[in-house]
Amino acid sequence: MFGGRSIKLVELFGIRIGVDLSWFIVLFLIIWSLAIGYGEIYPGDEWLSFGLATASALLFFASVVLHELGHALIAIRNGIGIVGIDLFLFGGVAKMRRDTDSAGVEFRVAIAGPLVSLMIVVICAGAGVGLVGFDAFLAANPFAPQGAPAPVVAVLAYLASINALLLAFNLIPGYPLDGGRIVRAIAWKITGDRTRATRFAATIGRGFSYVLIALGLYVAMIGDFFGGLWLGVIGLFLGQAARGSVLQTEIASQLDGLTVADVMDSQPVAVPLGLTLDRTLDEFFLRYREDWFPVVDEEGRPLGLITREAIEAIPEERHATATAAEVIARDELGGLQARLDEPIEAFIDHHRDGLARLGAVLAVDAHGILRGIVTTDRLRRALRPAVR
Repeated sequence: MFGGRSIKLVELFGIRIGVDLSWFIVLFLIIWSLAIGYGEIYPGDEWLSFGLATASALLFFASVVLHELGHALIAIRNGIGIVGIDLFLFGGVAKMRRDTDSAGVEFRVAIAGPLVSLMIVVICAGAGVGLVGFDAFLAANPFAPQGAPAPVVAVLAYLASINALLLAFNLIPGYPLDGGRIVRAIAWKITGDRTRATRFAATIGRGFSYVLIALGLYVAMIGDFFGGLWLGVIGLFLGQAARGSVLQTEIASQLDGLTVADVMDSQPVAVPLGLTLDRTLDEFFLRYREDWFPVVDEEGRPLGLITREAIEAIPEERHATATAAEVIARDELGGLQARLDEPIEAFIDHHRDGLARLGAVLAVDAHGILRGIVTTDRLRRALRPAVR
């Protein structure tokens, strides 16, 4: 949904929590706007206003992390790995290693985040009411404050209000928002077709994106330019995310049932362990023009990789006697071997780094014997019909 690697903040329950660079912009804007609001409630005390604004903004984003943790932990309980949780310009996202595989799992993962947000609203509101009573807590509403409540009550009122808004927004029935994922789960259950259900939910999501864009234009025209701009940007983002989610689901559906054996090149080129370096250069590197080759033993088991640079690091006068066994990088095989029966969707997740680093992964059978090679080009060809 957004590019680039995030900056790691912390790890919770074994899940990496990171922030995109755009998050710092939003953090600054929220602190700035809250400081102005608290300044009107507590005039003449700038440090208190700034402190409350900073605490409120950080607690709000902590709420977003808890919301996404709800999704992530339920996904993990249902056998879906989590890459991590990232905060960015439009909130947060729990990045799953694969799509859900049933309507029931989709519903449980989708509803978990809103339930966490609802729990936060109840806890904050309950604490505030317990401290000052219902009427006084209601008067502390940060969007229409009456008087100057105690600072802790003001923060609780803000957190209750902002999480209620977060809950309401996420329950909009437009994919890929949580409400849209709930709609997708219901449609999936009724139709039995994940892709069809995704298209249906995404169509509703695009409809809501147009509504937000139109609302943003209206708000801008009546004088709130920045508020209208923000609504318009959110609308654009929601529409793009809906389209991207459909494509992602179509790709996942296309790969469903495919294994490494279905997409690999079944005639891999490998260097025998005992081949001399001069023959390795002539018969492999000069002939095939590749950057590296796997080195196999007598039975065909990969033992490591050999590169042209490694050969050229050996004095040329030794090339006629030295063998591939002397220059292979044995540790390079970590993450570069896949079983023939491994599903392609899982293969892409597990071997993403190897594909990015060397452009190919070795396919071995149950006995560890090299049977093929999966290249990025063959993967692209497997995905090509879904990419329009």
